[in-house]
Amino acid sequence: MKTIRIYILIAMGLLLIACEKVIDVDLETAEPRLVIDASIDWIKNTSGNRQKIKLSTTTGYYNSDFPSVSGANIVITNSADMAFNFVEDPGTGEYICNNFLPVVGESYTLTISLNGETYRATETLTGAPEIEDNIIQNNNGGISGDEIEITYYYQDNINEKNYYVFSNKNPHIAFPQYKVKDDENNNGGLNPIYYSDKDLAAGDVINIKLIAVSKRYYDYFRKILNASGSESGPFSTTPTSVNGNIINLTHSSNAPLGYFRLSEVDTRDYTIQ
Repeated sequence: MKTIRIYILIAMGLLLIACEKVIDVDLETAEPRLVIDASIDWIKNTSGNRQKIKLSTTTGYYNSDFPSVSGANIVITNSADMAFNFVEDPGTGEYICNNFLPVVGESYTLTISLNGETYRATETLTGAPEIEDNIIQNNNGGISGDEIEITYYYQDNINEKNYYVFSNKNPHIAFPQYKVKDDENNNGGLNPIYYSDKDLAAGDVINIKLIAVSKRYYDYFRKILNASGSESGPFSTTPTSVNGNIINLTHSSNAPLGYFRLSEVDTRDYTIQ
């Protein structure tokens, strides 16, 4: 009798495997929305004259590619009405400027004309402190004490309210991992940033970026990280859209996704020992 029961269980298991079927849920797809990636990063000790803005549209849930958008007219002007034109690399949706002039504290206005509609945003370029040289490695770091962890530092400016985004990229991940921080609890202090990953090993190079941002962008990016369920990155599917600072002057109800940001950035590479 025991043998018969075993045969019955095996037969039932094979039947369940044979009946396994992939089901695609038919989801409603909203009308595509314009996505504007207008992050102007001025890397310290560079001229910052080459900058890029990328236009794309939202797409269906099952699609992994975001369609690029061509044919836009894009210009950024500063407070002296100096114009910096961004010209598309044909067919890519990437618009390049080779003569941008970054100045900390300067106000800039982005204007995009596309398909009879005009989009605009104004933002100020925010200055960043340097990442200190004394990066510390701990081979017993992380929450469980079994990860390689590094600690790097920056000196906050006591004379102003500051907001930061930290980007950490290692060879084992496709996208950077992000953290956001303000100076509410340590204004003017030497601040530590901790980073660890379970896959880090000797010889791996971690690219670190300290990005100075405005309070409005800080609030915007925090919402993106929260919506994605983690501070490890904003690339997961978010349950709701987060509005940036770019408005549609022609049809206010047809607002784009994305943000116009100008930041000074300090960056370092650290090799795991």
